[in-house]
Amino acid sequence: MDSGSTEVVFEAYGFQLYKDGHVVRAGRLDTVAAGFDADTGVTSKDVVVDAATGVTARLYLPPLLPSSDSNSSDATGKLPILVFFHGGYFIVGSPSEPMYHRYVNSLAASARAVVVSVGYRLAPEHRLPAAYDDSWAALSWAVSSGADPWLSDHGDLGRVFLVGVSAGGNITHNMAIDAGVGGLRAPTPAVVEGVILLHPSFSGEQKMEEEEEAFWRANNNRWKVIFPGATGGADDPRINPTAAGAPSLAKLVGKRLLVVTASGDPRAPRAKAYSEAVRASGWHGEVEWFETEGEGHGFFVLNPGSPKAAELMTRVVAFFGGH
Repeated sequence: MDSGSTEVVFEAYGFQLYKDGHVVRAGRLDTVAAGFDADTGVTSKDVVVDAATGVTARLYLPPLLPSSDSNSSDATGKLPILVFFHGGYFIVGSPSEPMYHRYVNSLAASARAVVVSVGYRLAPEHRLPAAYDDSWAALSWAVSSGADPWLSDHGDLGRVFLVGVSAGGNITHNMAIDAGVGGLRAPTPAVVEGVILLHPSFSGEQKMEEEEEAFWRANNNRWKVIFPGATGGADDPRINPTAAGAPSLAKLVGKRLLVVTASGDPRAPRAKAYSEAVRASGWHGEVEWFETEGEGHGFFVLNPGSPKAAELMTRVVAFFGGH
């Protein structure tokens, strides 16, 4: 038997990724249907972004306030548009995964925003850059004026935010760079006001002093399998934004950036270094870094009812409000 078919290069809750490129998914397979969420009052629906590639999105609409409510930010019927990218190592997860559906329902309600949760294709069946290509297609679709009535009737193209968790945080960075370099092509110009990276996943060929070596090695082994065509391995700019030859971070789209980490997350050193690199790049916007002490990776999605998850949600919602 080929050793590549038996050697596990990366293992996490829900899957085992093998050296030869196949994956065994043993968890995180449950899904929940779109519809009305009684806990938040948010309604969701699934839409097809690109039938040829299978890219989908789940749209979320919070309960609309009466137009006579002068204290509401959506008194005119226009709400911020949040384009959300789920996590899952690029290998598992979807907008319909229960924990992400629950989180985005809460996000839409708390932020009073229309949310586009992107369903990109997963590796290793669809190796990278498929997820990046799909995410760009979904972002471009979301800011096109005729994408969907929920967006055209209720979304404010002058207040677009990009948000992602873990691998989705990595995608969010790449969408922000691509939009900053090439612009968003839309009939009605869209303005990306802010970008939020929640526990983003980055790496590099050289281990940082603060990084856990076992995690760094496993993360790079995973990257090799899901993106064999990467330029420079883990120094490809899509996983290492500060690598030689990477686009300048000064080109990031948006006016404000929030990078969120957790002290118990092995990804935290790279994410903090990323925020510092953006500050040092001469980027014209405002950079914020927020770390939760005593918590691990993605805790706010895994345990959304915890006090620290509530604290983080408050911080994220304040960012949308410009505070």
